Amino acid sequence: MRSSNIKYSVLDLATVVKGDKPQQTFVKSLDLARYAEAIGYTRFWLAEHHNMENVASSATSVLIGHIAGGTSTIRVGSGGIMLPNHAPLVIAEQFGTLESLYPGRIDLGLGRAPGTDQLTALAIRGENFHLEHNFPDDIKRLQMFFSEDNWNSQVRAIPGEGLDIPIWILGSSPESAYVAAEMGLPYAFASHFAPTHFMTAIKYYREHFKPSKYLSEPYVLACVNVVAAETDVEATKLSTSLQQLFLGIVTGRRKLLQPPVDSMDGIWEYYQQEAAERMLTYSFIGSADKIKNELSNFLDNTGVNEVMATSHIFDHEARLNSYRMFADVVKELNENVTAPAV
Repeated sequence: MRSSNIKYSVLDLATVVKGDKPQQTFVKSLDLARYAEAIGYTRFWLAEHHNMENVASSATSVLIGHIAGGTSTIRVGSGGIMLPNHAPLVIAEQFGTLESLYPGRIDLGLGRAPGTDQLTALAIRGENFHLEHNFPDDIKRLQMFFSEDNWNSQVRAIPGEGLDIPIWILGSSPESAYVAAEMGLPYAFASHFAPTHFMTAIKYYREHFKPSKYLSEPYVLACVNVVAAETDVEATKLSTSLQQLFLGIVTGRRKLLQPPVDSMDGIWEYYQQEAAERMLTYSFIGSADKIKNELSNFLDNTGVNEVMATSHIFDHEARLNSYRMFADVVKELNENVTAPAV
């Protein structure tokens, strides 16, 4: 059953396009955030990844500060911070600093994966790489550092202590749903690249959700790929940049985001296409009418509370236009939801 008043948000990986450096990428990310704020997007999240030539959001907390400092109302946060890479105290201090600088606007989304390959994870964690990581325990430590009750502890997060910083559980598998449900926290699923367990995970989360002081009822955010354009043909061509990006994921040969092409024929093999398209199951590509129909079905089937769009589009103006069109579609769908009978 569809939720009413669906929120819409942005996931940005600070994707570096061919011909750009991270410096230009950060300028475009801030421009996108300001534009998203102006047209009603709820939040703008950045994701922690490492050792990827085409992703410049590795210093996620720093980039969150850059985006929050250049905007005024949109929520800014992590989608997510990969908690195994960091001591909870350090994250509490970083996000406590961000929340102190930009009160009421910071989200802390947490992931349980390293956000990189094993060799890079070893470089990040050092000897801690060999220690068993307990994701729920680290979340509890974070909550303790944010708690006012921690004031007399020998280890305190300053700033951070006593601040209301929403913690989200991010996931791409059912394991994350168990954590989010047990801890009574909002749940964001990476359906934009890991669709296989999406429906199973959100079903479990809703059925086993335990209300907490943080959240009284389940809240599900789904991240999806969006490439919107004036015509289906134009959107299909723009989406070939996204397809090339996922080809790099499938083959392990990542490149800067490539310009669109007329056809992917000759660029990928059949088995590569099949693997990439499977990962791209939850992608909305086309004109406003096509996306409206497909998104309406998606919302009816999933009942999510919020959709977070990520748009890997080579041309910056085309990407802004895609986000504008997607916002218009969600607004129209919200307006058309029939109010329940009293």
